[in-house]
Amino acid sequence: MLDIKFIRENADLIKEAARKKHLDFNVTELLILDKKRLQLLAEVEKMRAEQNRVSEELPGADTKRRTTLIESMRTLKGAMQEDEEKLTGVTRDWQRLMLSVPNVPDVSVPEGTSDADNQEVRTWGEPTKFDFQPKSHVELMQDLDLADFERGTKIAGFRGYVLKKDAALLNFALWQLVINHFLKNGYELLSVPSLVKREAFLGTGYLPQGEEDLYKTQDGDYLAGTAEVATMAYFMDEVLPVENLPKKFLTFSPCFRREAGSHGKDTKGLVRVHEFYKWEQVILCEADHATSVKYHEEITRLSEEIWQMLKIPYHVVANCGGDLGLGQVKKYDIEAWVPSENTYRETHSASYFHDFQTRRLNIRYKDKEGKMRFVHSLNNTVLATPRALVPILENYQQADGSIKVPEALQVYMGKKLITK
Repeated sequence: MLDIKFIRENADLIKEAARKKHLDFNVTELLILDKKRLQLLAEVEKMRAEQNRVSEELPGADTKRRTTLIESMRTLKGAMQEDEEKLTGVTRDWQRLMLSVPNVPDVSVPEGTSDADNQEVRTWGEPTKFDFQPKSHVELMQDLDLADFERGTKIAGFRGYVLKKDAALLNFALWQLVINHFLKNGYELLSVPSLVKREAFLGTGYLPQGEEDLYKTQDGDYLAGTAEVATMAYFMDEVLPVENLPKKFLTFSPCFRREAGSHGKDTKGLVRVHEFYKWEQVILCEADHATSVKYHEEITRLSEEIWQMLKIPYHVVANCGGDLGLGQVKKYDIEAWVPSENTYRETHSASYFHDFQTRRLNIRYKDKEGKMRFVHSLNNTVLATPRALVPILENYQQADGSIKVPEALQVYMGKKLITK
């Protein structure tokens, strides 16, 4: 959510943000409603003041004056009730539109309508080449009895899976590698709930626009598709000491996504599943653009280092306007090389939001001048499993069907080779 004062003063900027993000949002409609809201609010406050004045005068009034005042109070009460009902309706519509105002993207964000228009920033490593026909991760896992997709579907339905044997061990080895890497870099470890209240989803910007992709309980709570939601809600409605900023978290939770709109995409294997596990970076810092940019580069670099330790080729892309979420100022995707598809596939997304999320969540700090301000927020996928297994299994496959264990994981796996 943006400050309404900022929106009033920068309507053209909001209009341009909606254009660049390819969002259907009419800032003029919001401003008209805002003006009507302010007018009604002023009228209601004026009538309340008059009501208070009359109430103070009544006890000392004579009989004739008292009758006049009571009659005027009755008329005033009816008019005030009517305007209060109007104000309630207008405020509800105003709040709905306020939740749809797009954050202003950074000037460096490329133009474009979809991920096809994202621009490559840098590459690391050379795409893996084989002197044999490489198998997909599905073929590799089935041949080595590392996964059971049929029984996974029987248990959990479409996109269900069961990791087995060395695949499960590889999954946990990746978790341990991530934990050690981020603890060395000064991040605080959190394990957070995946069952989260609606307020947290509204605060992080996943609602109301993304409701179709969320699992909802009968009690009105939701299952999160990222640990970011619960981590951001951790400090909801709190004032943080400025000397404690930045707050840097490596946070973990089970995650759930309906994958609405992905019918026919990645229907086999581990790339797109309904239940998975994520390690997420979350940073809360002082309200300064340069500081946000600095930490955006940091969280991207730290996730790149995971692939570098595992020697997985990847590239980083700057997401275009049409591939940004409502609240994102800028986003990088890290995409790892997948040999069977002869392309890069997304494994990480690093974003910064300025105070878009923290204004909704009411997370503030008092700066050195004593002024109350909203902190800035950033987040990035450190590791999403089992998706992260896909490039590892495929890039380390051998001609005989076995799979080498990356050197960085051998200490956790206790072996160098995965065989049948």
